[in-house]
Amino acid sequence: MTSTVAHADEGLDVIAHRGSSGMAPENTAAAVDLAVAQRADFVEIDVQRTKDGKLVNFHDCTMERTTDIEEVFPDRPRYRVSDFTWAELRRLDAGSWFHEDYAGERLITVDDVISRIRNTDTGLLAEISPCSHYTGIATDLAESLLDKPRYVRRALAEEQLAVQSFQVDDAQEFQALMPEVPIGFLDAERPTDEELVQLSTWADQVNPQYTVTDQALVDRVHELGMDINVWTVDEPGAMRRMAGLGVDGIITDFPQSLTQH
Repeated sequence: MTSTVAHADEGLDVIAHRGSSGMAPENTAAAVDLAVAQRADFVEIDVQRTKDGKLVNFHDCTMERTTDIEEVFPDRPRYRVSDFTWAELRRLDAGSWFHEDYAGERLITVDDVISRIRNTDTGLLAEISPCSHYTGIATDLAESLLDKPRYVRRALAEEQLAVQSFQVDDAQEFQALMPEVPIGFLDAERPTDEELVQLSTWADQVNPQYTVTDQALVDRVHELGMDINVWTVDEPGAMRRMAGLGVDGIITDFPQSLTQH
């Protein structure tokens, strides 16, 4: 990456999308650890809930794409995280799909993610899953964090913790329980000015897809007192363009492109 892309110490947060997911299987310990080693400012994760109530780091609403779940459990009618216990999910290979070097890489819980980053300089950006079959997952995440007061206090003091969601209801449900944690609204479309004004009454971040982001949007979000993190930016030219607009953070599969000089 050329020097025209601002580094994090110049005010741009480098946010590792599902960990360093361009170089390791997404949302695994390998991807989280690599993001930390690459000096990402945040690891972005996805929060889902198992059948027995364990919060796990997994993105898709079903598990076929990134695990061997169909081979391990061939007779199950559905392959959602919520259809399996944590003991069952621990049996899955979540790495071979990416590369044979990661064969046997396991799924990890949200607690596992926190244990891997809590004594590092890398923060946590947790996305509440938008998968429609969940209810109460925002409350579950808040209660899990409330059970870790020492971690939360330190992370907030160092501006290393935030939560985001595509669902306004989930974001506000979380915020009601943990108002001190910065909350972001994810948007695949360009928010209207009316939507931005409404968001500014409760949200700390507006996090749109980078393809709908321009200078006017960045300036308006800032004018309304919010930050803006754009996703998912992997191409160097797009990284330079977004940095030039003055966004607050870039969510990327390749954090090393922004952290290495």
